[in-house]
Amino acid sequence: MAGEKTKKFSKRSLPPEVRLSVKAGQAKKAEDILVLDLREISTFTDYFVIMTGNSSRQNVAITENIEQELKKDKLRPLGVEGKELAEWILVDYGSFIVHVFSRRTRDYYSLEKLWGDAPRISYGNKIFK
Repeated sequence: MAGEKTKKFSKRSLPPEVRLSVKAGQAKKAEDILVLDLREISTFTDYFVIMTGNSSRQNVAITENIEQELKKDKLRPLGVEGKELAEWILVDYGSFIVHVFSRRTRDYYSLEKLWGDAPRISYGNKIFK
């Protein structure tokens, strides 16, 4: 409608820190990377960045690389959960949250389906619905 303000959602319109977290995950071979835009449907964060690793060791490496790259831009997480078992590591940056999953845990919790109304951008070859 005319005059209605809509927020554009594309790879280019993502905040730089979200793009950097995706790039840092890709650098450690994270798979099936997905960004969900929660700005219109959530009050606690703007974006989810969801990715998969192939082992708990890789999940920790992905997470540490994301933290390291964002730290260079003086961004530190508000909290980190799940590094001990590394099946689901959650890194909370306030305006966005990074989820690093094992494949089995990602399939079980299926955040993509839970937040099915959210616009999404896929950086992997898997189609998320």
